[in-house]
Amino acid sequence: MSAVQEAIRQRERGPRRLLRQPWCWPSLTRPASLTRPASLIVYVLAVLASDLALIGWELADTPPRAADLLLFGALLAAAVICIEAMRRLGQPAGVSRDLLSAWWLPIALLLPPLYALLAPVVVGAVLYLRAHQIPVYRRVLGPAALGLAGAVTSAMFRLAAPGTVAAGHGEAARAWLTRPSVVVTAVACAVVFAVVSSFTVAVAAHLAEPGSSVRKMLWDRETLILDLAETCVGILVAVTCALSHLLLLVALPPVILLQRSLMHQQLTAAARTDAKTGLLNAAAWQREADAEVARAQRAGSPLALLLVDVDHFKRVNDSHGHLAGDEVLRALATELRRQVRESDVVGRFGGEEFTVLLPRTDGVGACRIAERLRASAARLSVAVAGAPIGVTVSIGVAVLGQHGRDLFALLAAADEALYRAKDAGRDQVRVHARASSRTTAATSEQEDEATGMYP
Repeated sequence: MSAVQEAIRQRERGPRRLLRQPWCWPSLTRPASLTRPASLIVYVLAVLASDLALIGWELADTPPRAADLLLFGALLAAAVICIEAMRRLGQPAGVSRDLLSAWWLPIALLLPPLYALLAPVVVGAVLYLRAHQIPVYRRVLGPAALGLAGAVTSAMFRLAAPGTVAAGHGEAARAWLTRPSVVVTAVACAVVFAVVSSFTVAVAAHLAEPGSSVRKMLWDRETLILDLAETCVGILVAVTCALSHLLLLVALPPVILLQRSLMHQQLTAAARTDAKTGLLNAAAWQREADAEVARAQRAGSPLALLLVDVDHFKRVNDSHGHLAGDEVLRALATELRRQVRESDVVGRFGGEEFTVLLPRTDGVGACRIAERLRASAARLSVAVAGAPIGVTVSIGVAVLGQHGRDLFALLAAADEALYRAKDAGRDQVRVHARASSRTTAATSEQEDEATGMYP
């Protein structure tokens, strides 16, 4: 066991141990559903009602055909196999890029709208059995949004390219290969599918977090690239299905391999980052911090460490629920990253504690940065279910060479300083009191002056 991991275990056994609950557990005193804005609940119910109404309409208007049912079953089976293959390859719960548009699109382009409405319900049930931590409103909204998007796409394609939806029939299959307009129309409809499904979900996300921007929630550069890849794969699978259902057996392995390739970046990030805050987790932070400490020792350059703890965080969880506490942690993590340099190593130490390693920073600079972090945290207000939540932080500071010669010693020194900040009344910055013999009184006075207080 590493020194940092042992330090974490000691802290969890110590007097400040917290009874941590998984992020998905609702508060015992305030059900999670009651913390959702009323506008979000109304919106989700409206989307669900529209989806169910269209399903009922299409059930009455769509006669069952053996060929349609066969293709629908084959595509659903391929989607489920793809999901199971990714699970076997180590896909963690909560990773969202799954290339399922490779199967939604062929269903929407080659079959009547009814099947596009039903497919997300069936495959969504399989997905959500693998991810138990998804809130109920997301379980409902996801399939409904995909179903509505698929129905719109299916109706548009049938109007724009009649005679090309009878998959497996000679004339319809030749149309995909001999008429470029069919493929162009399919691409345009695929874009509509992506826009409708993404916009439906983005509106719900905006209602859940009113301060967020719908535009930013729709796409970023990485999302656009992945959506383009999904669209291209979906069109290729649709062409394959139009030629012959048996070609699905040939298309499935490449789709799984491509999905594994697209998932690699997410899997790498998931192994390094904390799920709640997006910061480095304890193991990844330790690796990077060890490398920075070794580099500073070789070069003889200064380095400092900050240990940041949220004051009275248990009160936030008790008063507002654990979901609100998670929002506070995320907001604080974003503020920490915004206030420091790209080269600084920021991680979540555990519970409500964060660590910030500051390469090329001496004691005076570290105290100034710590004071800036403390002040910015005190100004932060997190709106959860319409109620603003404010918190403060206490920060302990330790400097390499003055308070320790390795990472474990720095953590212990910063922890001692953090205890002193807590004992002094919280919302304060404190430097480790017992410096080595090389620490001069002048340096200590400079650090005290930088923080605006004396230990």
